[in-house]
Amino acid sequence: MGRGVVFHKTKSLGLVRLCALTVCLTHLVGCGSSEEGNAGAATATSTASANAASAINGETIMQGEAENWLSNGRTYDEQRHSPLDQINLDTVDELGLAWYWNTGTKRGLESTPIVVDGVMFNSGAWSVVWAHNAKTGELLWEFDPQVDREWARYACCDVVNRGVAAWKGKIYVGTIDGRLIALDAATGKPIWDINTLLPDRPYTITGAPRIVKDKVVIGNGGSEYGVRGYVTAYNTETGAEEWRFYTVPGNPADGFESDAMREAAKTWIGGEWWKVGGGGTAWDSMAFDPELNLLYIGTGNGAPWNRYIRSPGGGDNLYLSSIVALNPDTGEYVWHYQTTPGDTWDYTATQHMILADIEINGEPRKVIMQAPKNGFFYVLDRTNGDFISAEAYVPMNWATHVDAETGRPVESPAGNYANDSKRVKPGPLGGHNWHPMTYHPETGLVYIPALDLRFDYAQDNAFKHAPKDWNLGTDFKETIPTSDPAELIDNLQSIRGFLAAWDPVSQKEIWRVEHATTWNGGLLSTGGGLVFQGRADGQFAAYRADNGELVWESPVDVGIIAAPVSYAVDGQQYISVVAGWGGAYALTSGAPRHKGNVLTEGRILTFKLGGEAQLPETQITYLNVPEPQKMDYTAEQRAEGELLFARYCAVCHGPGAGTVGPIPNLLYSGEDVHAIWDGIVVGGALAHKGMPKFDHAIDAKGAQAVRAYVIDTAKNTIALCESDLRVQYPELLNPACQMSVATTSGSAGR
Repeated sequence: MGRGVVFHKTKSLGLVRLCALTVCLTHLVGCGSSEEGNAGAATATSTASANAASAINGETIMQGEAENWLSNGRTYDEQRHSPLDQINLDTVDELGLAWYWNTGTKRGLESTPIVVDGVMFNSGAWSVVWAHNAKTGELLWEFDPQVDREWARYACCDVVNRGVAAWKGKIYVGTIDGRLIALDAATGKPIWDINTLLPDRPYTITGAPRIVKDKVVIGNGGSEYGVRGYVTAYNTETGAEEWRFYTVPGNPADGFESDAMREAAKTWIGGEWWKVGGGGTAWDSMAFDPELNLLYIGTGNGAPWNRYIRSPGGGDNLYLSSIVALNPDTGEYVWHYQTTPGDTWDYTATQHMILADIEINGEPRKVIMQAPKNGFFYVLDRTNGDFISAEAYVPMNWATHVDAETGRPVESPAGNYANDSKRVKPGPLGGHNWHPMTYHPETGLVYIPALDLRFDYAQDNAFKHAPKDWNLGTDFKETIPTSDPAELIDNLQSIRGFLAAWDPVSQKEIWRVEHATTWNGGLLSTGGGLVFQGRADGQFAAYRADNGELVWESPVDVGIIAAPVSYAVDGQQYISVVAGWGGAYALTSGAPRHKGNVLTEGRILTFKLGGEAQLPETQITYLNVPEPQKMDYTAEQRAEGELLFARYCAVCHGPGAGTVGPIPNLLYSGEDVHAIWDGIVVGGALAHKGMPKFDHAIDAKGAQAVRAYVIDTAKNTIALCESDLRVQYPELLNPACQMSVATTSGSAGR
């Protein structure tokens, strides 16, 4: 089957201003998931005037248009605040489900909806794009870029996509296999499709494009696989490359693309980093200031993570883990600020950046704010990158503080793992990951979906670049759970997450809401005095913006990691969120899911005052870890399997083989899987489902060693689950001992 669009309407879709057409949007009930639930008829028609029609462009995004959500952060400043206030502290208890739509996938969903004049555009796993009637949920069209499922091997953190961009009648999406595609907004038909990747390197795209001055800007992911980071701008009409900015220098022998790269190379000392790419991928956050004409990009970690291998002579390794300001017309470097010089912990600065004008010490300041992975909340002058302030927003031990004079973190010996292993906070998932923050201009607070997680780092003394696999330079087997019950309980108890309200002026936490678990959703603030967040425990909630009081929540039967949006159609305010748990934590943590986070099919969920739609009933069955398959193996064989599993398998199947995400939990593998084990691992029997073959690194003997490790781990898990510890710690161990299987009746949508 070729790449293409699936049409769900024979009539042309009118997108009002987006397509600059005089149209009549007819709101139809579709797929049993309408505004009024599973029944209904055509609703009233809204007509747009040709005189009112205008293309989505920089001016409309700057203005914001309260009834729409035109860019990933709603406006160029990325504040993710909606001024709509129909849903407020007095009315929020009337909030109910208006419509839902099932996505047909159990992979992670991270997109922010784009809403234009009653039409919603979303992206999902494998970079599929959907257009819906934003009032009724009717599916208007669907586009599947037909990504080769084997490309999943290069996606460190699930086959996710964080959203699309809209501009002058087109929808733009980056794909997991590194393409950038322009679609006709009215039909979903592809207009152009280009490859953004450098040759012979395993890049991905998971971030949402940003559009500035008729240029669509996109970065790439893949540092763990040994790539060189860059950001590229393409012409919105033709797809022609306008400029490219590399985030780290290449081989000095080849010369430098710019003065910025020449200066950056001076900060890489010793080693041959370019052979492993260097890293610095700009895989998520951007912001734009039209007044200053500055485009801000956040850059990622080094390749490999470990600076003692990557740059053994030291140096800051620019522009890793930095906020970099560029001229959007040319892509030329203007200024930078590095949050983690010489990063060796995967402390990316790709996290959400917010622009705001605030008063500090009696002076109005144009600031850019970020809570990157390293655990410090930064306030910088966005005109020139000057440091203003930084304080820790999560517990940490890798650094003591940020020096007020230099703006550099003061590292602690507790974070240095050059000679021995160290337990460090935050871990590589950070104090805050990709999940968007929000800034409320009335409270003056930034709201952070925070993580409180630790990690055991150790030097990989046998490091060798592996082009198709992870290149961390750390000994990943240190993260494999031990069989010691006390340590297991301690690890499970250490997993925390919370919602923090942060004052960027005083650099203090104002209030906090502790969550039952970690890896909760991004945020939305509104003019109604509310902060909305979906949680990993399968609840969608609203909190008071001033004090954090929980004022409303609704069970949605699936964990939420994406950020909500708000928009209005025909005078009615809506809150919408894409629900589908997955991503980096789900794949790589190996920690059990919270009891409320059952792995069900992802959904688009849209709420309004008086909404009466009902989700279908979900039946949950719990399965115990089955009796392991019979296999004779030696201790040496098991140990070999543990090393191979840590090196090649844990990134998707989780440390200890007990993944909590959408990837199969190997502890539950039956006879059918074990019978073709070698065919899967070495022969690629399940490559069409996203399980690549590893014949470049694992032979049949190694595959059986991995099998021995999985079987032995299953035996240990059963022994733990039959011990008194499970009685003592049921909340912690029940999810580890049982797999939840969800069966949903009466599914609507796909």
